[in-house]
Amino acid sequence: MEQIAQATVEDIPQLCELLRLLFTQETDFQPDRSRQERGLQFIIERPETGRIFRTRVGGRVVGMVSVLLTISTAEGGCAAWVEDMIVHPDLRGEGIGRRLLRHAIAEARSLGCSRLTLLTDGANTSSMRFYESAGFVRSQMVPFRLKL
Repeated sequence: MEQIAQATVEDIPQLCELLRLLFTQETDFQPDRSRQERGLQFIIERPETGRIFRTRVGGRVVGMVSVLLTISTAEGGCAAWVEDMIVHPDLRGEGIGRRLLRHAIAEARSLGCSRLTLLTDGANTSSMRFYESAGFVRSQMVPFRLKL
């Protein structure tokens, strides 16, 4: 049976494997296990920065999503970003991602967030359809990035 829960440091090795799969799909990022371990540990140990949720099936972590917190002056309070949403390719199409995303949305609401934003790879049309079916709408904002 599927279990969704907040990730712990013990989940990091399996979460890193999911991130490796995700970052091989996204053109802007490259897998780097030591960086992913640091980032995951930072979020898990500092819940004021956000939450990572993982889904287990049969003891194996098969999906994850991060909800990272920020303050929006446009919203006048808490807002959040969805990051690192992935379900293992062998289990896609079984509703795991939809349940995981619903859990992340509910958590953002419970934290008082009034907006949830995400980015997805521009060529990943199935991902775009997935988010649109969950109620997300495309923004007129265009992302820019400066590597520091």
